[in-house]
Amino acid sequence: MEQGKTHPILIAAGVAVLLFSLLGAAALTGLVPSANTRPGEAGAMGPMAQGRPAPSRGIFAAPCATCGVVDAIRSVEVKGKTSGLGAVAGGVAGGLLGNQIGHGNTRTVMTVGGAAGGAFAGDAIEGQMKKRLAWQVTVRLEDGSLRTLSQNAQPPFAVGDRVRIVDGSHLERA
Repeated sequence: MEQGKTHPILIAAGVAVLLFSLLGAAALTGLVPSANTRPGEAGAMGPMAQGRPAPSRGIFAAPCATCGVVDAIRSVEVKGKTSGLGAVAGGVAGGLLGNQIGHGNTRTVMTVGGAAGGAFAGDAIEGQMKKRLAWQVTVRLEDGSLRTLSQNAQPPFAVGDRVRIVDGSHLERA
């Protein structure tokens, strides 16, 4: 075997690891769609009934511009904010791994590719680790319009409950 020549199997293995890392990072960040359905979800939009009339109040009741009925509640994952530490750590690890493959120009290309792929994967992993759950509550107001509010905690309401929007972002029973 000649000195200084990189075996084609090592190059193929390095490229496969790089592609696998990029695909994994894309899956973690949501760039690759998945077919997961959470329990309680009827579909992408949830059990929303389109065209349903606004609930009627009594004849003598004063109108409430911020009152309505909960139309849908669904949980959503919110990606956490990254600090850049994951990208730096991933870039260093990927660069070190890429530097172990090949000689000369091949080593340089693998080092740069490994650093770039590692930085992307590290940032994606950090974002996944910091993700949180939020709830989107859709309220059908008395005028028939829909408002969707995001809540950090699971709301104590159910679909069909009468609510009032307070300060434009919080809900309370009406």
